[in-house]
Amino acid sequence: MPDGVDNKRSFVDDFADSYTRTMERRIRALETERQLLEVQRNKLEEERDNLKLELQKLRQPPLFTGTLQELLENGKAIVKSSTGPSFVVVVDSSIPKELLTPNTRVALHQRNFALLEILPQSLDPSVRSMEIETKPSETYTDIGGLKDQLQELRETVELPLLQPELFEKVGIEPPKGVLLHGPPGSGKTLMVKAVAHETKATFIRVIGSELVQKYIGEGARLVREVFSFARENSPSILFIDELDAIGSKRLDIATSGDREVQRTLMQLLSELDGFSPRGDVKIIGATNRVDILDPALLRPGRFDRHIEVLLPDQEERLDIFKIHTRFMNVDPKVDYSYLANETRRASGADIRAITQEAGMFAIRERRTVVSFDDFKLAVRKVLTSTGNISVGSNEYL
Repeated sequence: MPDGVDNKRSFVDDFADSYTRTMERRIRALETERQLLEVQRNKLEEERDNLKLELQKLRQPPLFTGTLQELLENGKAIVKSSTGPSFVVVVDSSIPKELLTPNTRVALHQRNFALLEILPQSLDPSVRSMEIETKPSETYTDIGGLKDQLQELRETVELPLLQPELFEKVGIEPPKGVLLHGPPGSGKTLMVKAVAHETKATFIRVIGSELVQKYIGEGARLVREVFSFARENSPSILFIDELDAIGSKRLDIATSGDREVQRTLMQLLSELDGFSPRGDVKIIGATNRVDILDPALLRPGRFDRHIEVLLPDQEERLDIFKIHTRFMNVDPKVDYSYLANETRRASGADIRAITQEAGMFAIRERRTVVSFDDFKLAVRKVLTSTGNISVGSNEYL
């Protein structure tokens, strides 16, 4: 066969092989593109189904809220609607019966009032903000003096939370609540912070004035929700500071505002001495004016222990000076005994302010060491401003 024919056949074979490979690559590319389109189609179909479901939900009639009062037989229940009246309604079979307990918030169908779902319990956002997420940094070593008071507080609050078996073996119930009372700055709040630091309990702090609300019934509702929140997060410590804001004596003649405070007080009394157990919830109250508190609040069964926190004596003032200056760069010549003797009517808060002010005197003169004279000037400035001494009453002033 001539060479020209062989060359022609070879060219045709090479072209056919090249064309075949090109077509195979094209087929693989189209197959890959088909798979990608298939995945995209599946995603779009899923999105379409979700949109259809969302549209179906939007087309459903709105639901009423209500409160379950009693679960009946044959899949029915008595529910009090948010509009006021109570109804006997049908319960959706998909809802577990063990979750249907009295006072549970539920959702009701708009037309036939059928019970469709269980709603979470409502809780005022201000109540959640009362929980202290980060434990207080104060410890028992930060407290000068108050040994007897601190011992009583630990026995009442810390011991039942950490070693409840001791009370079970003895056969007694731990005290329900503690009332700390004494002059301002004597260390009441500091003691509570130290106890909260040592325990693993949830620490909830409430200022008494926060429970005083403008509208009727709002203060009582807040009290209920605070105690409910404390029970849900037990073991917990509920600290009510400035208790006299809502716990003052009830008067026969009162304004509408006073009557609302009295309603809040009555709700507090009910929670402190109610029939429902508080569990591992320890109540601590603090006030500077125990003399104006309502007698019903002070009786045993509500605040079982009353701990008086007095101003520090000379030895305790010496300890407090050393505690607040332990991290300060202080001149070794500073006589703490002398300072403790010259601050006879000072509280722990006053002494802390004195140490801070002494440091500021040193900083003002660009010194890094706090001298004895700085402390003398700080005593004069702080105690004169608080009215505990008069200018010129001390021999060094």
